[in-house]
Amino acid sequence: MAEPAALGGEQAGVKSARRTVELLETFAAEDAWLSLSDLHARTGFPRSSLHGLLRTLYEAGWLEADPATARYRLGVQALICGTAYLDRDPAIPYATEALESVRERTGFTAHYARRNSAEVVYLETRESRNSTHLVSRVGRTLPAYATALGKALLAELTPEEIAGLLPGELPALTPRTITDLDDLLAECELTRERGFASETEEGTPGVRCVAAVVPYRIPATDAMSCSIPVGQVTDDEAMRVGELLAETAAELGRQLRRAGIR
Repeated sequence: MAEPAALGGEQAGVKSARRTVELLETFAAEDAWLSLSDLHARTGFPRSSLHGLLRTLYEAGWLEADPATARYRLGVQALICGTAYLDRDPAIPYATEALESVRERTGFTAHYARRNSAEVVYLETRESRNSTHLVSRVGRTLPAYATALGKALLAELTPEEIAGLLPGELPALTPRTITDLDDLLAECELTRERGFASETEEGTPGVRCVAAVVPYRIPATDAMSCSIPVGQVTDDEAMRVGELLAETAAELGRQLRRAGIR
């Protein structure tokens, strides 16, 4: 008769773990401090459960609290674990060297990112010498369909896989974001033909990007990109940057495979 009780305890533990993960993801998606009421509205979790989860996460360092307003935000432990992911990724040192080469040869900011389902996560960045961008993009995410990085990685998939991965509606990040699936699939086909992806102000106003996959996994999970201020290069010059990026990404893929990194 002990088994049902044990099973019930295990199910409760799994439910609590899932709620903890969802709660952390809710904090990660918000810029502002959040109160218990805010979290209840966003997650639907019972207030009694939220009290316990918040207290546990706060005591473990995953959350910071503002005593004056009884609001919370992510704590330093989240950064420590995120940094540990990068520190333990064997591809990153190779990627960093490749990014520095691209930056020096083009003069533009270079990024390295990984696809996580329908998003791209920035893992490393080397800013242009002339950049006025003061906030690191590492750890930040963007929808794959709205970025050159994402389109390069989506092009590794079949049309059916792309359609199954993305939401039914593609919200626009800018007036130039592609929000029609057929148009996106056509962009992915063009990406396959020329060997790199390109977009102009689809993800960020005032910025155009080119990106190429790093072929050391099948399908590719990682890609490199250059961010170029609109107006600083012609279309032909941007395409030449894309070709250089594709060559560099291909060589990086060969380095990673030779090193046994998968």
